[in-house]
Amino acid sequence: MIINEFILESVGATIEHYQPGDFIFSEDDTPKYYYQIINGKVKLNNYNSEGKEILQSILQYGESIGESLLFMDEHTYPVNAVAINRCKIFKLRKSAFFDLLEKNPSINMEMNRHLSQVLYYKQVMGQILCMHKPIVKIKKLLDFLKSTQIKKDSFTFQIPLTRQEIANLTGLCVETTIRAVKEMEKQNIVKIRERKILY
Repeated sequence: MIINEFILESVGATIEHYQPGDFIFSEDDTPKYYYQIINGKVKLNNYNSEGKEILQSILQYGESIGESLLFMDEHTYPVNAVAINRCKIFKLRKSAFFDLLEKNPSINMEMNRHLSQVLYYKQVMGQILCMHKPIVKIKKLLDFLKSTQIKKDSFTFQIPLTRQEIANLTGLCVETTIRAVKEMEKQNIVKIRERKILY
């Protein structure tokens, strides 16, 4: 959770509901709001010239959406934000968001920490896309996801992504991802319980 829900409500944030496939914002929209997920999952994506989806990121509970663009004047969103499932999301006007940061140094610091993590994620994803071996790509993604968790022991973290989402994020096809995950289980890198991946 980046900003406490009670604080967001106290400064005028509204709660918006989205159905699967609804756009929270579209590529080339002007950023006007701070968004923070209360529940559900949101994907950031683009489409190439053939109409194929390019998945950039998957966000869920407590994460904010597209907040870095609020700090840049005269820039539009370079991605779409689309609800994967039913979502409930805080929406706060840009001016109220900046007032909140100015009056709350601890929240401002937390936002800086979060933006640094977003930049780090982009660098990690860039590395993953340059790798060739599927297991290495997937392990690098799982390492990053687990790095945000308190418990670091083996098999204590349930990966919050489907195999299709892992495939999209790593640039692999889903069949290759399924085979690689099975091989990772044989090598005792992951455990599979009720189709969930534990790392």
